[in-house]
Amino acid sequence: MNQIFDFLFEQYATYNTMDIVLEIVAVFFGFLSVWFSKKNHIFVFPTGMLSTIIFVYLLLKWELLGDMMINGYYFIMSLYGWYIWTHKTNDQTTPITRINSKEKKISIGIFFSTLLFVFIVYNAFDKWTSWLAYVDTLTTAIFFVGMWLMAKRKLENWIFWIIGDIISVPLYFHKGLMFTSFQYLGFTFIAIFGYLAWKKHLNSSKVIA
Repeated sequence: MNQIFDFLFEQYATYNTMDIVLEIVAVFFGFLSVWFSKKNHIFVFPTGMLSTIIFVYLLLKWELLGDMMINGYYFIMSLYGWYIWTHKTNDQTTPITRINSKEKKISIGIFFSTLLFVFIVYNAFDKWTSWLAYVDTLTTAIFFVGMWLMAKRKLENWIFWIIGDIISVPLYFHKGLMFTSFQYLGFTFIAIFGYLAWKKHLNSSKVIA
């Protein structure tokens, strides 16, 4: 049992105690955010913003630039999403909908623009030191699209979260961030149920209409 514990958490022996506490707090609020998203509840944004603020600090300190940019982007898009979700048109808030052809093009544009941006950043800071940088670039682009679609309340946002979360579980494990790896494992299951819940809600809305 001790060998398993050491294998999973030995990397924390060199970490600052406060940083470990902050990571756990960030993971907790991250879980709350995804759970509220599954429930289609506006609290997805304030809880997510608390998580991302902490992660931006930690990831900057640990020089994980791609991950840091993901969380910085989450914070900005959370402000945008908070507005979209609460904005009323004809006395109705923004409903859950499927992505349309225009939004598909925008999503593709966000994906490849993000790949290019992260590539430039990694080049500027000479961070192409391992295969992790390439995977980090890919997950950054996936999550950027997912966050934008979530802010727009699009059902397909969950597909991007599921793909990105599955990739992130072993990625963060390899990086030595075990609590964050567990977070993404939990995110994967919540995202699957989130997709099913939003799809059910969308189908129910069509029946009522």
